Amino acid sequence: MADLNSVWAHPPRATRGAQPTLSREQIVRAALELLDAEGPAGLSMRRLGTRLGSGTTSVYWYVANKEELLELAVDEVLGEVYVPEPGDTDWRVGASILANGMRAALLRHPWVLGQLGGRPTLGPNAMRMGDRTVALLAAAGFTGLEISYAGSLLHSHAIGSATTESAVAGVATRSGLRPGELAEQIKPLVERMADDYPHYDAWRRANGGVAGPDPDRMMDDTFAFGLERLLDGLALWLDRNPEARNPEAQKAATGKPGAQKAETRKPEIRKAG
Repeated sequence: MADLNSVWAHPPRATRGAQPTLSREQIVRAALELLDAEGPAGLSMRRLGTRLGSGTTSVYWYVANKEELLELAVDEVLGEVYVPEPGDTDWRVGASILANGMRAALLRHPWVLGQLGGRPTLGPNAMRMGDRTVALLAAAGFTGLEISYAGSLLHSHAIGSATTESAVAGVATRSGLRPGELAEQIKPLVERMADDYPHYDAWRRANGGVAGPDPDRMMDDTFAFGLERLLDGLALWLDRNPEARNPEAQKAATGKPGAQKAETRKPEIRKAG
């Protein structure tokens, strides 16, 4: 097996001999504080050791480098995302809790957005979230790779929303202005271009301006609208494919012994015209 160069690919360091007084949990919490305050550029093994008051030796006891420390910190953030157990609530509510929780965690820790996709997320919190997501969607009636497709839709909506919102929040923080005040600043420029873009201008005037009647809530409302439409689409898929609700198919989707393998339906792609 190739070396993944990941903290999760190696066993924990042996505990023989003298050990530092810090725990890995303390180190990760301190790293999170630095990352939330300054982002990955502000994190170094030396600065972390100074923050902990122990020097870098104690930090290197648990992690080999900054990259491993970032992996631990990302998994800590993913531990903040709650996914209900199947049966605790309706699947739509459960999926909504997952997507909202993912977005909220990323907005609390926006530096994570730049880390996603760089390495496999194989930590215990990430795997627990994935395991519960599979269980939730399988119980709803999705089978085979449909579970992956549906989960990716929910994650992508949360990540995309958080990416845009965190960028706007960064601009607002640097300028000292609220989103509504930022919208007012660009209003004169947009109005000067009105004749060139008449459809957009008519829509803008009819709907409260550049960012709607309540700019400070626009992104919350946009995320909620998009999530509901995603869930509508997933529910429609289930309604159009009632065989997905077959208990044996659900068992096959989760890999339980004794179940026959369910056939995965490929999404239809219709050509225009």
